[in-house]
Formats: sequence, C-alpha cells, structure tokens
Amino acid sequence: MSTVAVNGVVAASAADLWRVLTDLSRCGDRPVRLLTPGTFGPGTSWREIRRRPGGGTMAEDFVVLAAEPPRRLVLGSPGDGVDYRITWTLRDIRRRGRRCASVTVTVRAQPAAVTGRALALLLGGLAARAAERVLRQDIAALAAAASAHHADVA
Repeated sequence: MSTVAVNGVVAASAADLWRVLTDLSRCGDRPVRLLTPGTFGPGTSWREIRRRPGGGTMAEDFVVLAAEPPRRLVLGSPGDGVDYRITWTLRDIRRRGRRCASVTVTVRAQPAAVTGRALALLLGGLAARAAERVLRQDIAALAAAASAHHADVA
C-alpha cells in the first residue's frame, strides 16, 4: 500500500470548504453524474470526468465512506487493480489574524489484484509524484471555488 498526503492553507473556514467540497452540483470544470439519490452522506456515490496529468480524460467513481461535517470526509474509489481511499481533513486555524482552514488530503492506494501490486512496484514513485500534483491542484481548485462561493453569497 502506498500513501500520499498533501497539506495546504485556504483563506476560508472549514465549514465554507465543507459546503463547497460536498456540493456535487458545483464541481467546476469536472462533469459529475450523481449515481445515488438523496442527501450527501455515507453511501452517496458519483462519477466524475477528470483530466489526466499527461493529457486526455478519465472517468472516476467515488463513494462516501464517512462524513463528519465540517472536519473529515472519506471517499473510496475503485481503480484498475488498485482501490483508493481519499481522506479530506479540514481544521479551522488563524493565520496572520485571519480565519483560515488547514486542509490535508491523504490518498492511500491498496492493490486489489496481482497486476495492481506489480504496477505499484514498477510505477510507485512516479505515481506518487503524479498523485501529489493532482492533490495540490484539487486543494487549489477547492480554494478557488470557496472564494467564488463566498463572492456569490456576499
């Protein structure tokens, strides 16, 4: 199993980030199709189209495994030979007298088949660097969406 974690600080409260993070109708440039009806929480699942780091697109399915508003969100995502667990942790902090949120995103990749284990051995470091880039982009996108959401509300 490999793990990649990325930390960031966003100029918004954890509650504001939670609202943006869990509002599947506002996913920016990523088309999202809800797969389950009802309110957001454990069991909610969706498919989104994401850009590949090297170009092109790919569809990813996500399911909410745990939701502890506004502090922690755990998602599962099955991949080709690898199952992913993505944990978002949000915590209010003060930075230079301003209210902000500390954001940590952790991805754990668990090979689900022999081919997944072999691929992890071959591409482990490369995949970890690519995942880290994607997570940094996700935090930046969350910050931009929170800023836009705050402007819409104000």
